[in-house]
Parts: sequence; structure tokens; C-alpha cells
Amino acid sequence: MNASRHSPDAIRAPRLAAAALAILLAGFAGLAAARPPVRIATVTPSAPPRSAEVPATATDAALESLGMGDVVRVTVFRNPELTTEARVSERGTILFPLIGEVHVVGMTPAQVGSRIAKKLRDGRFVVNPEVTVALAQVNSRQVAVLGAVNKPGRYPIDSQNSRLTDFLASAGGIAPAGAEHVTLVSTHDGRTVKRDIDLNAIFRSGDLSENVRLQPGDTIYVEKAPMVYIYGEVQKAGAYRLEPHMTVMQALALGGGLTVRGTQRGIKIARHTAQGVREIEAHLSDPVKDDDVIYVRESLF
Repeated sequence: MNASRHSPDAIRAPRLAAAALAILLAGFAGLAAARPPVRIATVTPSAPPRSAEVPATATDAALESLGMGDVVRVTVFRNPELTTEARVSERGTILFPLIGEVHVVGMTPAQVGSRIAKKLRDGRFVVNPEVTVALAQVNSRQVAVLGAVNKPGRYPIDSQNSRLTDFLASAGGIAPAGAEHVTLVSTHDGRTVKRDIDLNAIFRSGDLSENVRLQPGDTIYVEKAPMVYIYGEVQKAGAYRLEPHMTVMQALALGGGLTVRGTQRGIKIARHTAQGVREIEAHLSDPVKDDDVIYVRESLF
């Protein structure tokens, strides 16, 4: 047994194993040196993006605030006995149960609700009150729409309805006999300013600069459109809207044309002039003016 333990093959085997292990370790070392170093990125937590909210302008806030004469309805959640409808007095206040007089003028309904809730909580009248204030009637900021519109009257102004076209729409639009020009009358700082506005510039050419923002107390007046009057031997005598560059022939067409007894040689126009009403002979191609009265005579033959 001692002879076999110290044989050449027994001595050579451990040496070969050690050499192989050394070669493998050298290979792994070379791969580690050739591999590029790994970089660890540092992640810094960022705040979530803010919502893209457009802050309310001072003008919008003023149009939402309460004024003298406005009527508000106040409700307190789970306390129906405290529901109150009140008018803002000339002192700018309303009366509310338990807390008495509350100053509200110049405040938005949400701000008034917070003020009433604080007073109820501080006075220990209601535990954790939830107060809602709604504007029941707007009297402090209105615009009057008069003249040739379908529904003349006074309409409230707020942040959603503040421009000229908004109030014309609220008034049901311009009546068929209404003109394409409107007059805006504004009174500010004791001065009354009158402005004529062409609606065609707004709707046809897209000139939105004429669609002005109105202020409380403004008045919109829609004048009656220019008219032409036709009578005599025509199918439908009456008053008709005068269109730009209208001729006698076009005016007679609005009246259905001449009757079988009418004659083109007997057309006269009664026209208002600086010297009074003047009667003139008219031809089919002659232009028609505002307030002209066209008379078609009966043919003699």
C-alpha cells in the first residue's frame, strides 16, 4: 500500500488539479477586468405635476361677488330649520338665525358660506357646520336689452355671460325688424358713453374686438331696421326691410310683383327730404332709400 501511495500517478493528479484551478481563476479575473464598470443612477423623487388650472381674474371674481339687492339662499346640512332666503340690504348685510347680521357684500357665495360656518362653529350653535350659499336672484349687476329684440328685459351679468353677444342671445336674438347695428350706452364715473356697434363686423368678418365685455348698468338698444313701404297695384302691399343697395325692382319683388292692373310706367316714390316729402317718378333700376313709399298706379289700358 505504501508503494502505491507514492506512485508517480498519485503524485501527479493533485498537481494537475491545482494547475487547472489556477487557470480558471486567471480567466475569471480577465473577464472582470474587461467588463465596463456598472454605474448606479441616483433617482431623485419629483413632486407630482400641478394641475393646469387657470386662476380666476379680478374681473371674474367681481362678477361673482354679491351686491346690494341680491337674494341668496343659505342651507346648513342636517339643519333644515336654519334654511334662510335673504336679500342683501343697503348696508351690505343679511340676517341669519342664531348669529344675526352677516356682512356679505363684495364676497362670493363660497366665501359667505365659510363666514357663516365659522360663526356657527365659534358660537357653538352647530358642530362642524356645512353651509351652502346659492345666488337666488341677481339684482346688483344687470344689463338692459331694449329695442327690436324678441325678449327685451334685464339680464344678470356674470363670468359666463358678460359680452355683447351673450346678452343678445339671452334676449332671444334680434327681431326680424331689427337693425344690424346696436347702440351700447354705458355710464361710468358719472360719464355716459354711447357706442355704435356693427354686428356684421362680429359675425361675418370675425372682428371680435367689437364683441365688448359689458359692465353692470349698461344698456343695449337694438334699433329698428330701415324700412321701405309698398302699396298700390302690387300683390302684397306692406312694409319691408330695406336691404343694402336695394332697387325699386327688388322692393317690388318683396311685394310679390305687380298685379295684372299694375304698370311699370306709373311708379312713384314719396321720399322724405330736408324740405319735406317729395314725390318723384321712379324707374325699376332706381335705388331705394330708408322710409321710401313706393306707389304703383293702375294701368289705364
